[in-house]
Amino acid sequence: MDIVVLAGGISTEREISIVSGTMVCRALRGRGHRAVLLDVYCGDERLGGTDEMFPEEYDTDAAAAYMRSFDGRIPQMRQTRREFFGPNVLRMCEAAEVVFMALHGEDGEGGKVQAVFDLLGICYTGSGPLGSAVAMDKELSRKLFVQNGVPVAAGIALRRGGKCRPAGENGVGLPCVVKPCCGGSSVGVRIAHTEEEYEEALEHAFGYEAEVIVEQYIEGREFSVGVVDGKAYPVIEIAPLVGFYDYTNKYQAGATIETCPAQLEADKTEEMQRYAEMAYRALKLKCYARMDFMMAKDGSLYCLEANTLPGMTPTSLLPQEAAALGKDFADLCEHLIEVSLRGR
Repeated sequence: MDIVVLAGGISTEREISIVSGTMVCRALRGRGHRAVLLDVYCGDERLGGTDEMFPEEYDTDAAAAYMRSFDGRIPQMRQTRREFFGPNVLRMCEAAEVVFMALHGEDGEGGKVQAVFDLLGICYTGSGPLGSAVAMDKELSRKLFVQNGVPVAAGIALRRGGKCRPAGENGVGLPCVVKPCCGGSSVGVRIAHTEEEYEEALEHAFGYEAEVIVEQYIEGREFSVGVVDGKAYPVIEIAPLVGFYDYTNKYQAGATIETCPAQLEADKTEEMQRYAEMAYRALKLKCYARMDFMMAKDGSLYCLEANTLPGMTPTSLLPQEAAALGKDFADLCEHLIEVSLRGR
């Protein structure tokens, strides 16, 4: 198949997206597909005719290096350019049989790219515009979880410039978790144990977005459950060696102990998988996603969020869950394409 692996972009997760895209492109190339790696924002000005878009011979690492060569220029590009899609991006995506979405953060998970692709008739992996946008907005997804019986921790949404009560008076209390409403990879997330830490956490989160979520801190064990084609994958437990599952612990090899399948009682595993599937349906997701959970010391479960384009890096969770089912990384990539094409 002729496949564009779309990555990069301008979100805070640009580098992780490039790593995901490189892994996916290399895996698909290994299976005989004519996959190419493309930066959604920076594009590729070197392309000529259509016959050059999907070559038989291809250097994936060189393509990733080309993407990274734009890193220092992106701030200036954003000031002088109005359009989001880079040179030749839409032309290549229209020529491909499918676009593998390796974007992370608001660029790819906010639904805008998917909406354009739907209008142009471009096939792509993952959820459509509606499910992507709803899942990206943590305030909206929390409301839909509650309406559909998926348990969440107590929480509130705050807006920059609005009145922010002290943590002891906002209905959530301390300790609490403060996070940007539409961020990903735990960028901007902090845990506050004191009023001073709470004020600092709000200032930090508002530095990323105009809206933040404040949630009750749940002390316990953290888990994740992939859902592919509506069915839950094995549960994986996430246990950082230091601190919580922040950006560093997500992507630094050896920083977190990940156990799959998680060591849980069968009924608790089934309960979490059931909630993951309920969350998937509540947000109107398609093809695949990943749900994150906390389990309190008393065994109560709380859904933290949904990830509509889960990471595909060497330390990512969904590939580990697939491995527990006997699917290697390339198997998973091909299966996600198959499910996505079937769901269009």
